[in-house]
Amino acid sequence: MTVQAILVTVADADEETASTVLWELGTLGVEVQAGLPGHSRLLAYFPTDTELATVRAALATLPGAVIEPAAVPDVDWVARFRENFRGFDVGSFRIAPPWDRPASVAAGEHLILMDPGRAFGTGTHETTRLCLRALEEAFVARPRASLLDVGTGTGILAIAALQLGASRVVGIENDPEALENAREHAALNGVTPELVRGDGARGVPAGSYDLVVANITAPLLRERAREILAAVKLGGRVILSGLLVDEAEAVTAAYSHAGPVERRLDGEWACLVVRMRA
Repeated sequence: MTVQAILVTVADADEETASTVLWELGTLGVEVQAGLPGHSRLLAYFPTDTELATVRAALATLPGAVIEPAAVPDVDWVARFRENFRGFDVGSFRIAPPWDRPASVAAGEHLILMDPGRAFGTGTHETTRLCLRALEEAFVARPRASLLDVGTGTGILAIAALQLGASRVVGIENDPEALENAREHAALNGVTPELVRGDGARGVPAGSYDLVVANITAPLLRERAREILAAVKLGGRVILSGLLVDEAEAVTAAYSHAGPVERRLDGEWACLVVRMRA
């Protein structure tokens, strides 16, 4: 695959947001470099068919962001990225690439193998970690729950739910390449979630699932609140992430009519857990 490099310069405070947007656009990898005082430089790699205008439009809300083409370094950047990706723990989960697979896993722990690709959600980001911890809690309360994963990406949350004992898991994704990536990860981990291409939770029969998880973006969470809430059973839970702490209040307002909303934080990122009224 031939690639291009796009250099994104933003204020330090916007680095995490810019990085998340770049992954959502399908970046193949991001290098964070030091910039002028108070600014960060993100060197993002994309397939050559990615339009620079698309990246600029996606980052237009970040004040003073500068997006420009850059030279691709003469290195095997894929190999370098993989060399730096090593296993790590999130709650009871050990998340590792195939080349760093542990020889054994302790009782009560779960191993998820992830091969970094174009889809967002290898477990390294705060939003994915927050969702994994929220899923653990949810399955303690309801061990055989059914789950809908809206915007499944790499499939990591769908895989985690099956490892936690879910009776049924459906992952919906509108990006065909991400969907294929999710299928590859499911096979790598020896599980079989139902992975389908679709637009959010549209078309999902009302009250079909005990749990719904959506790790997408704050604007989408607000826009799709009605369909996401409709998919979960009364008394179930909805786990929402992909939002910054300062976006949590607006997203909470879109869901609070359905039941109490708990807020979990990890750095600048938030996760909301809606406990649906019975």
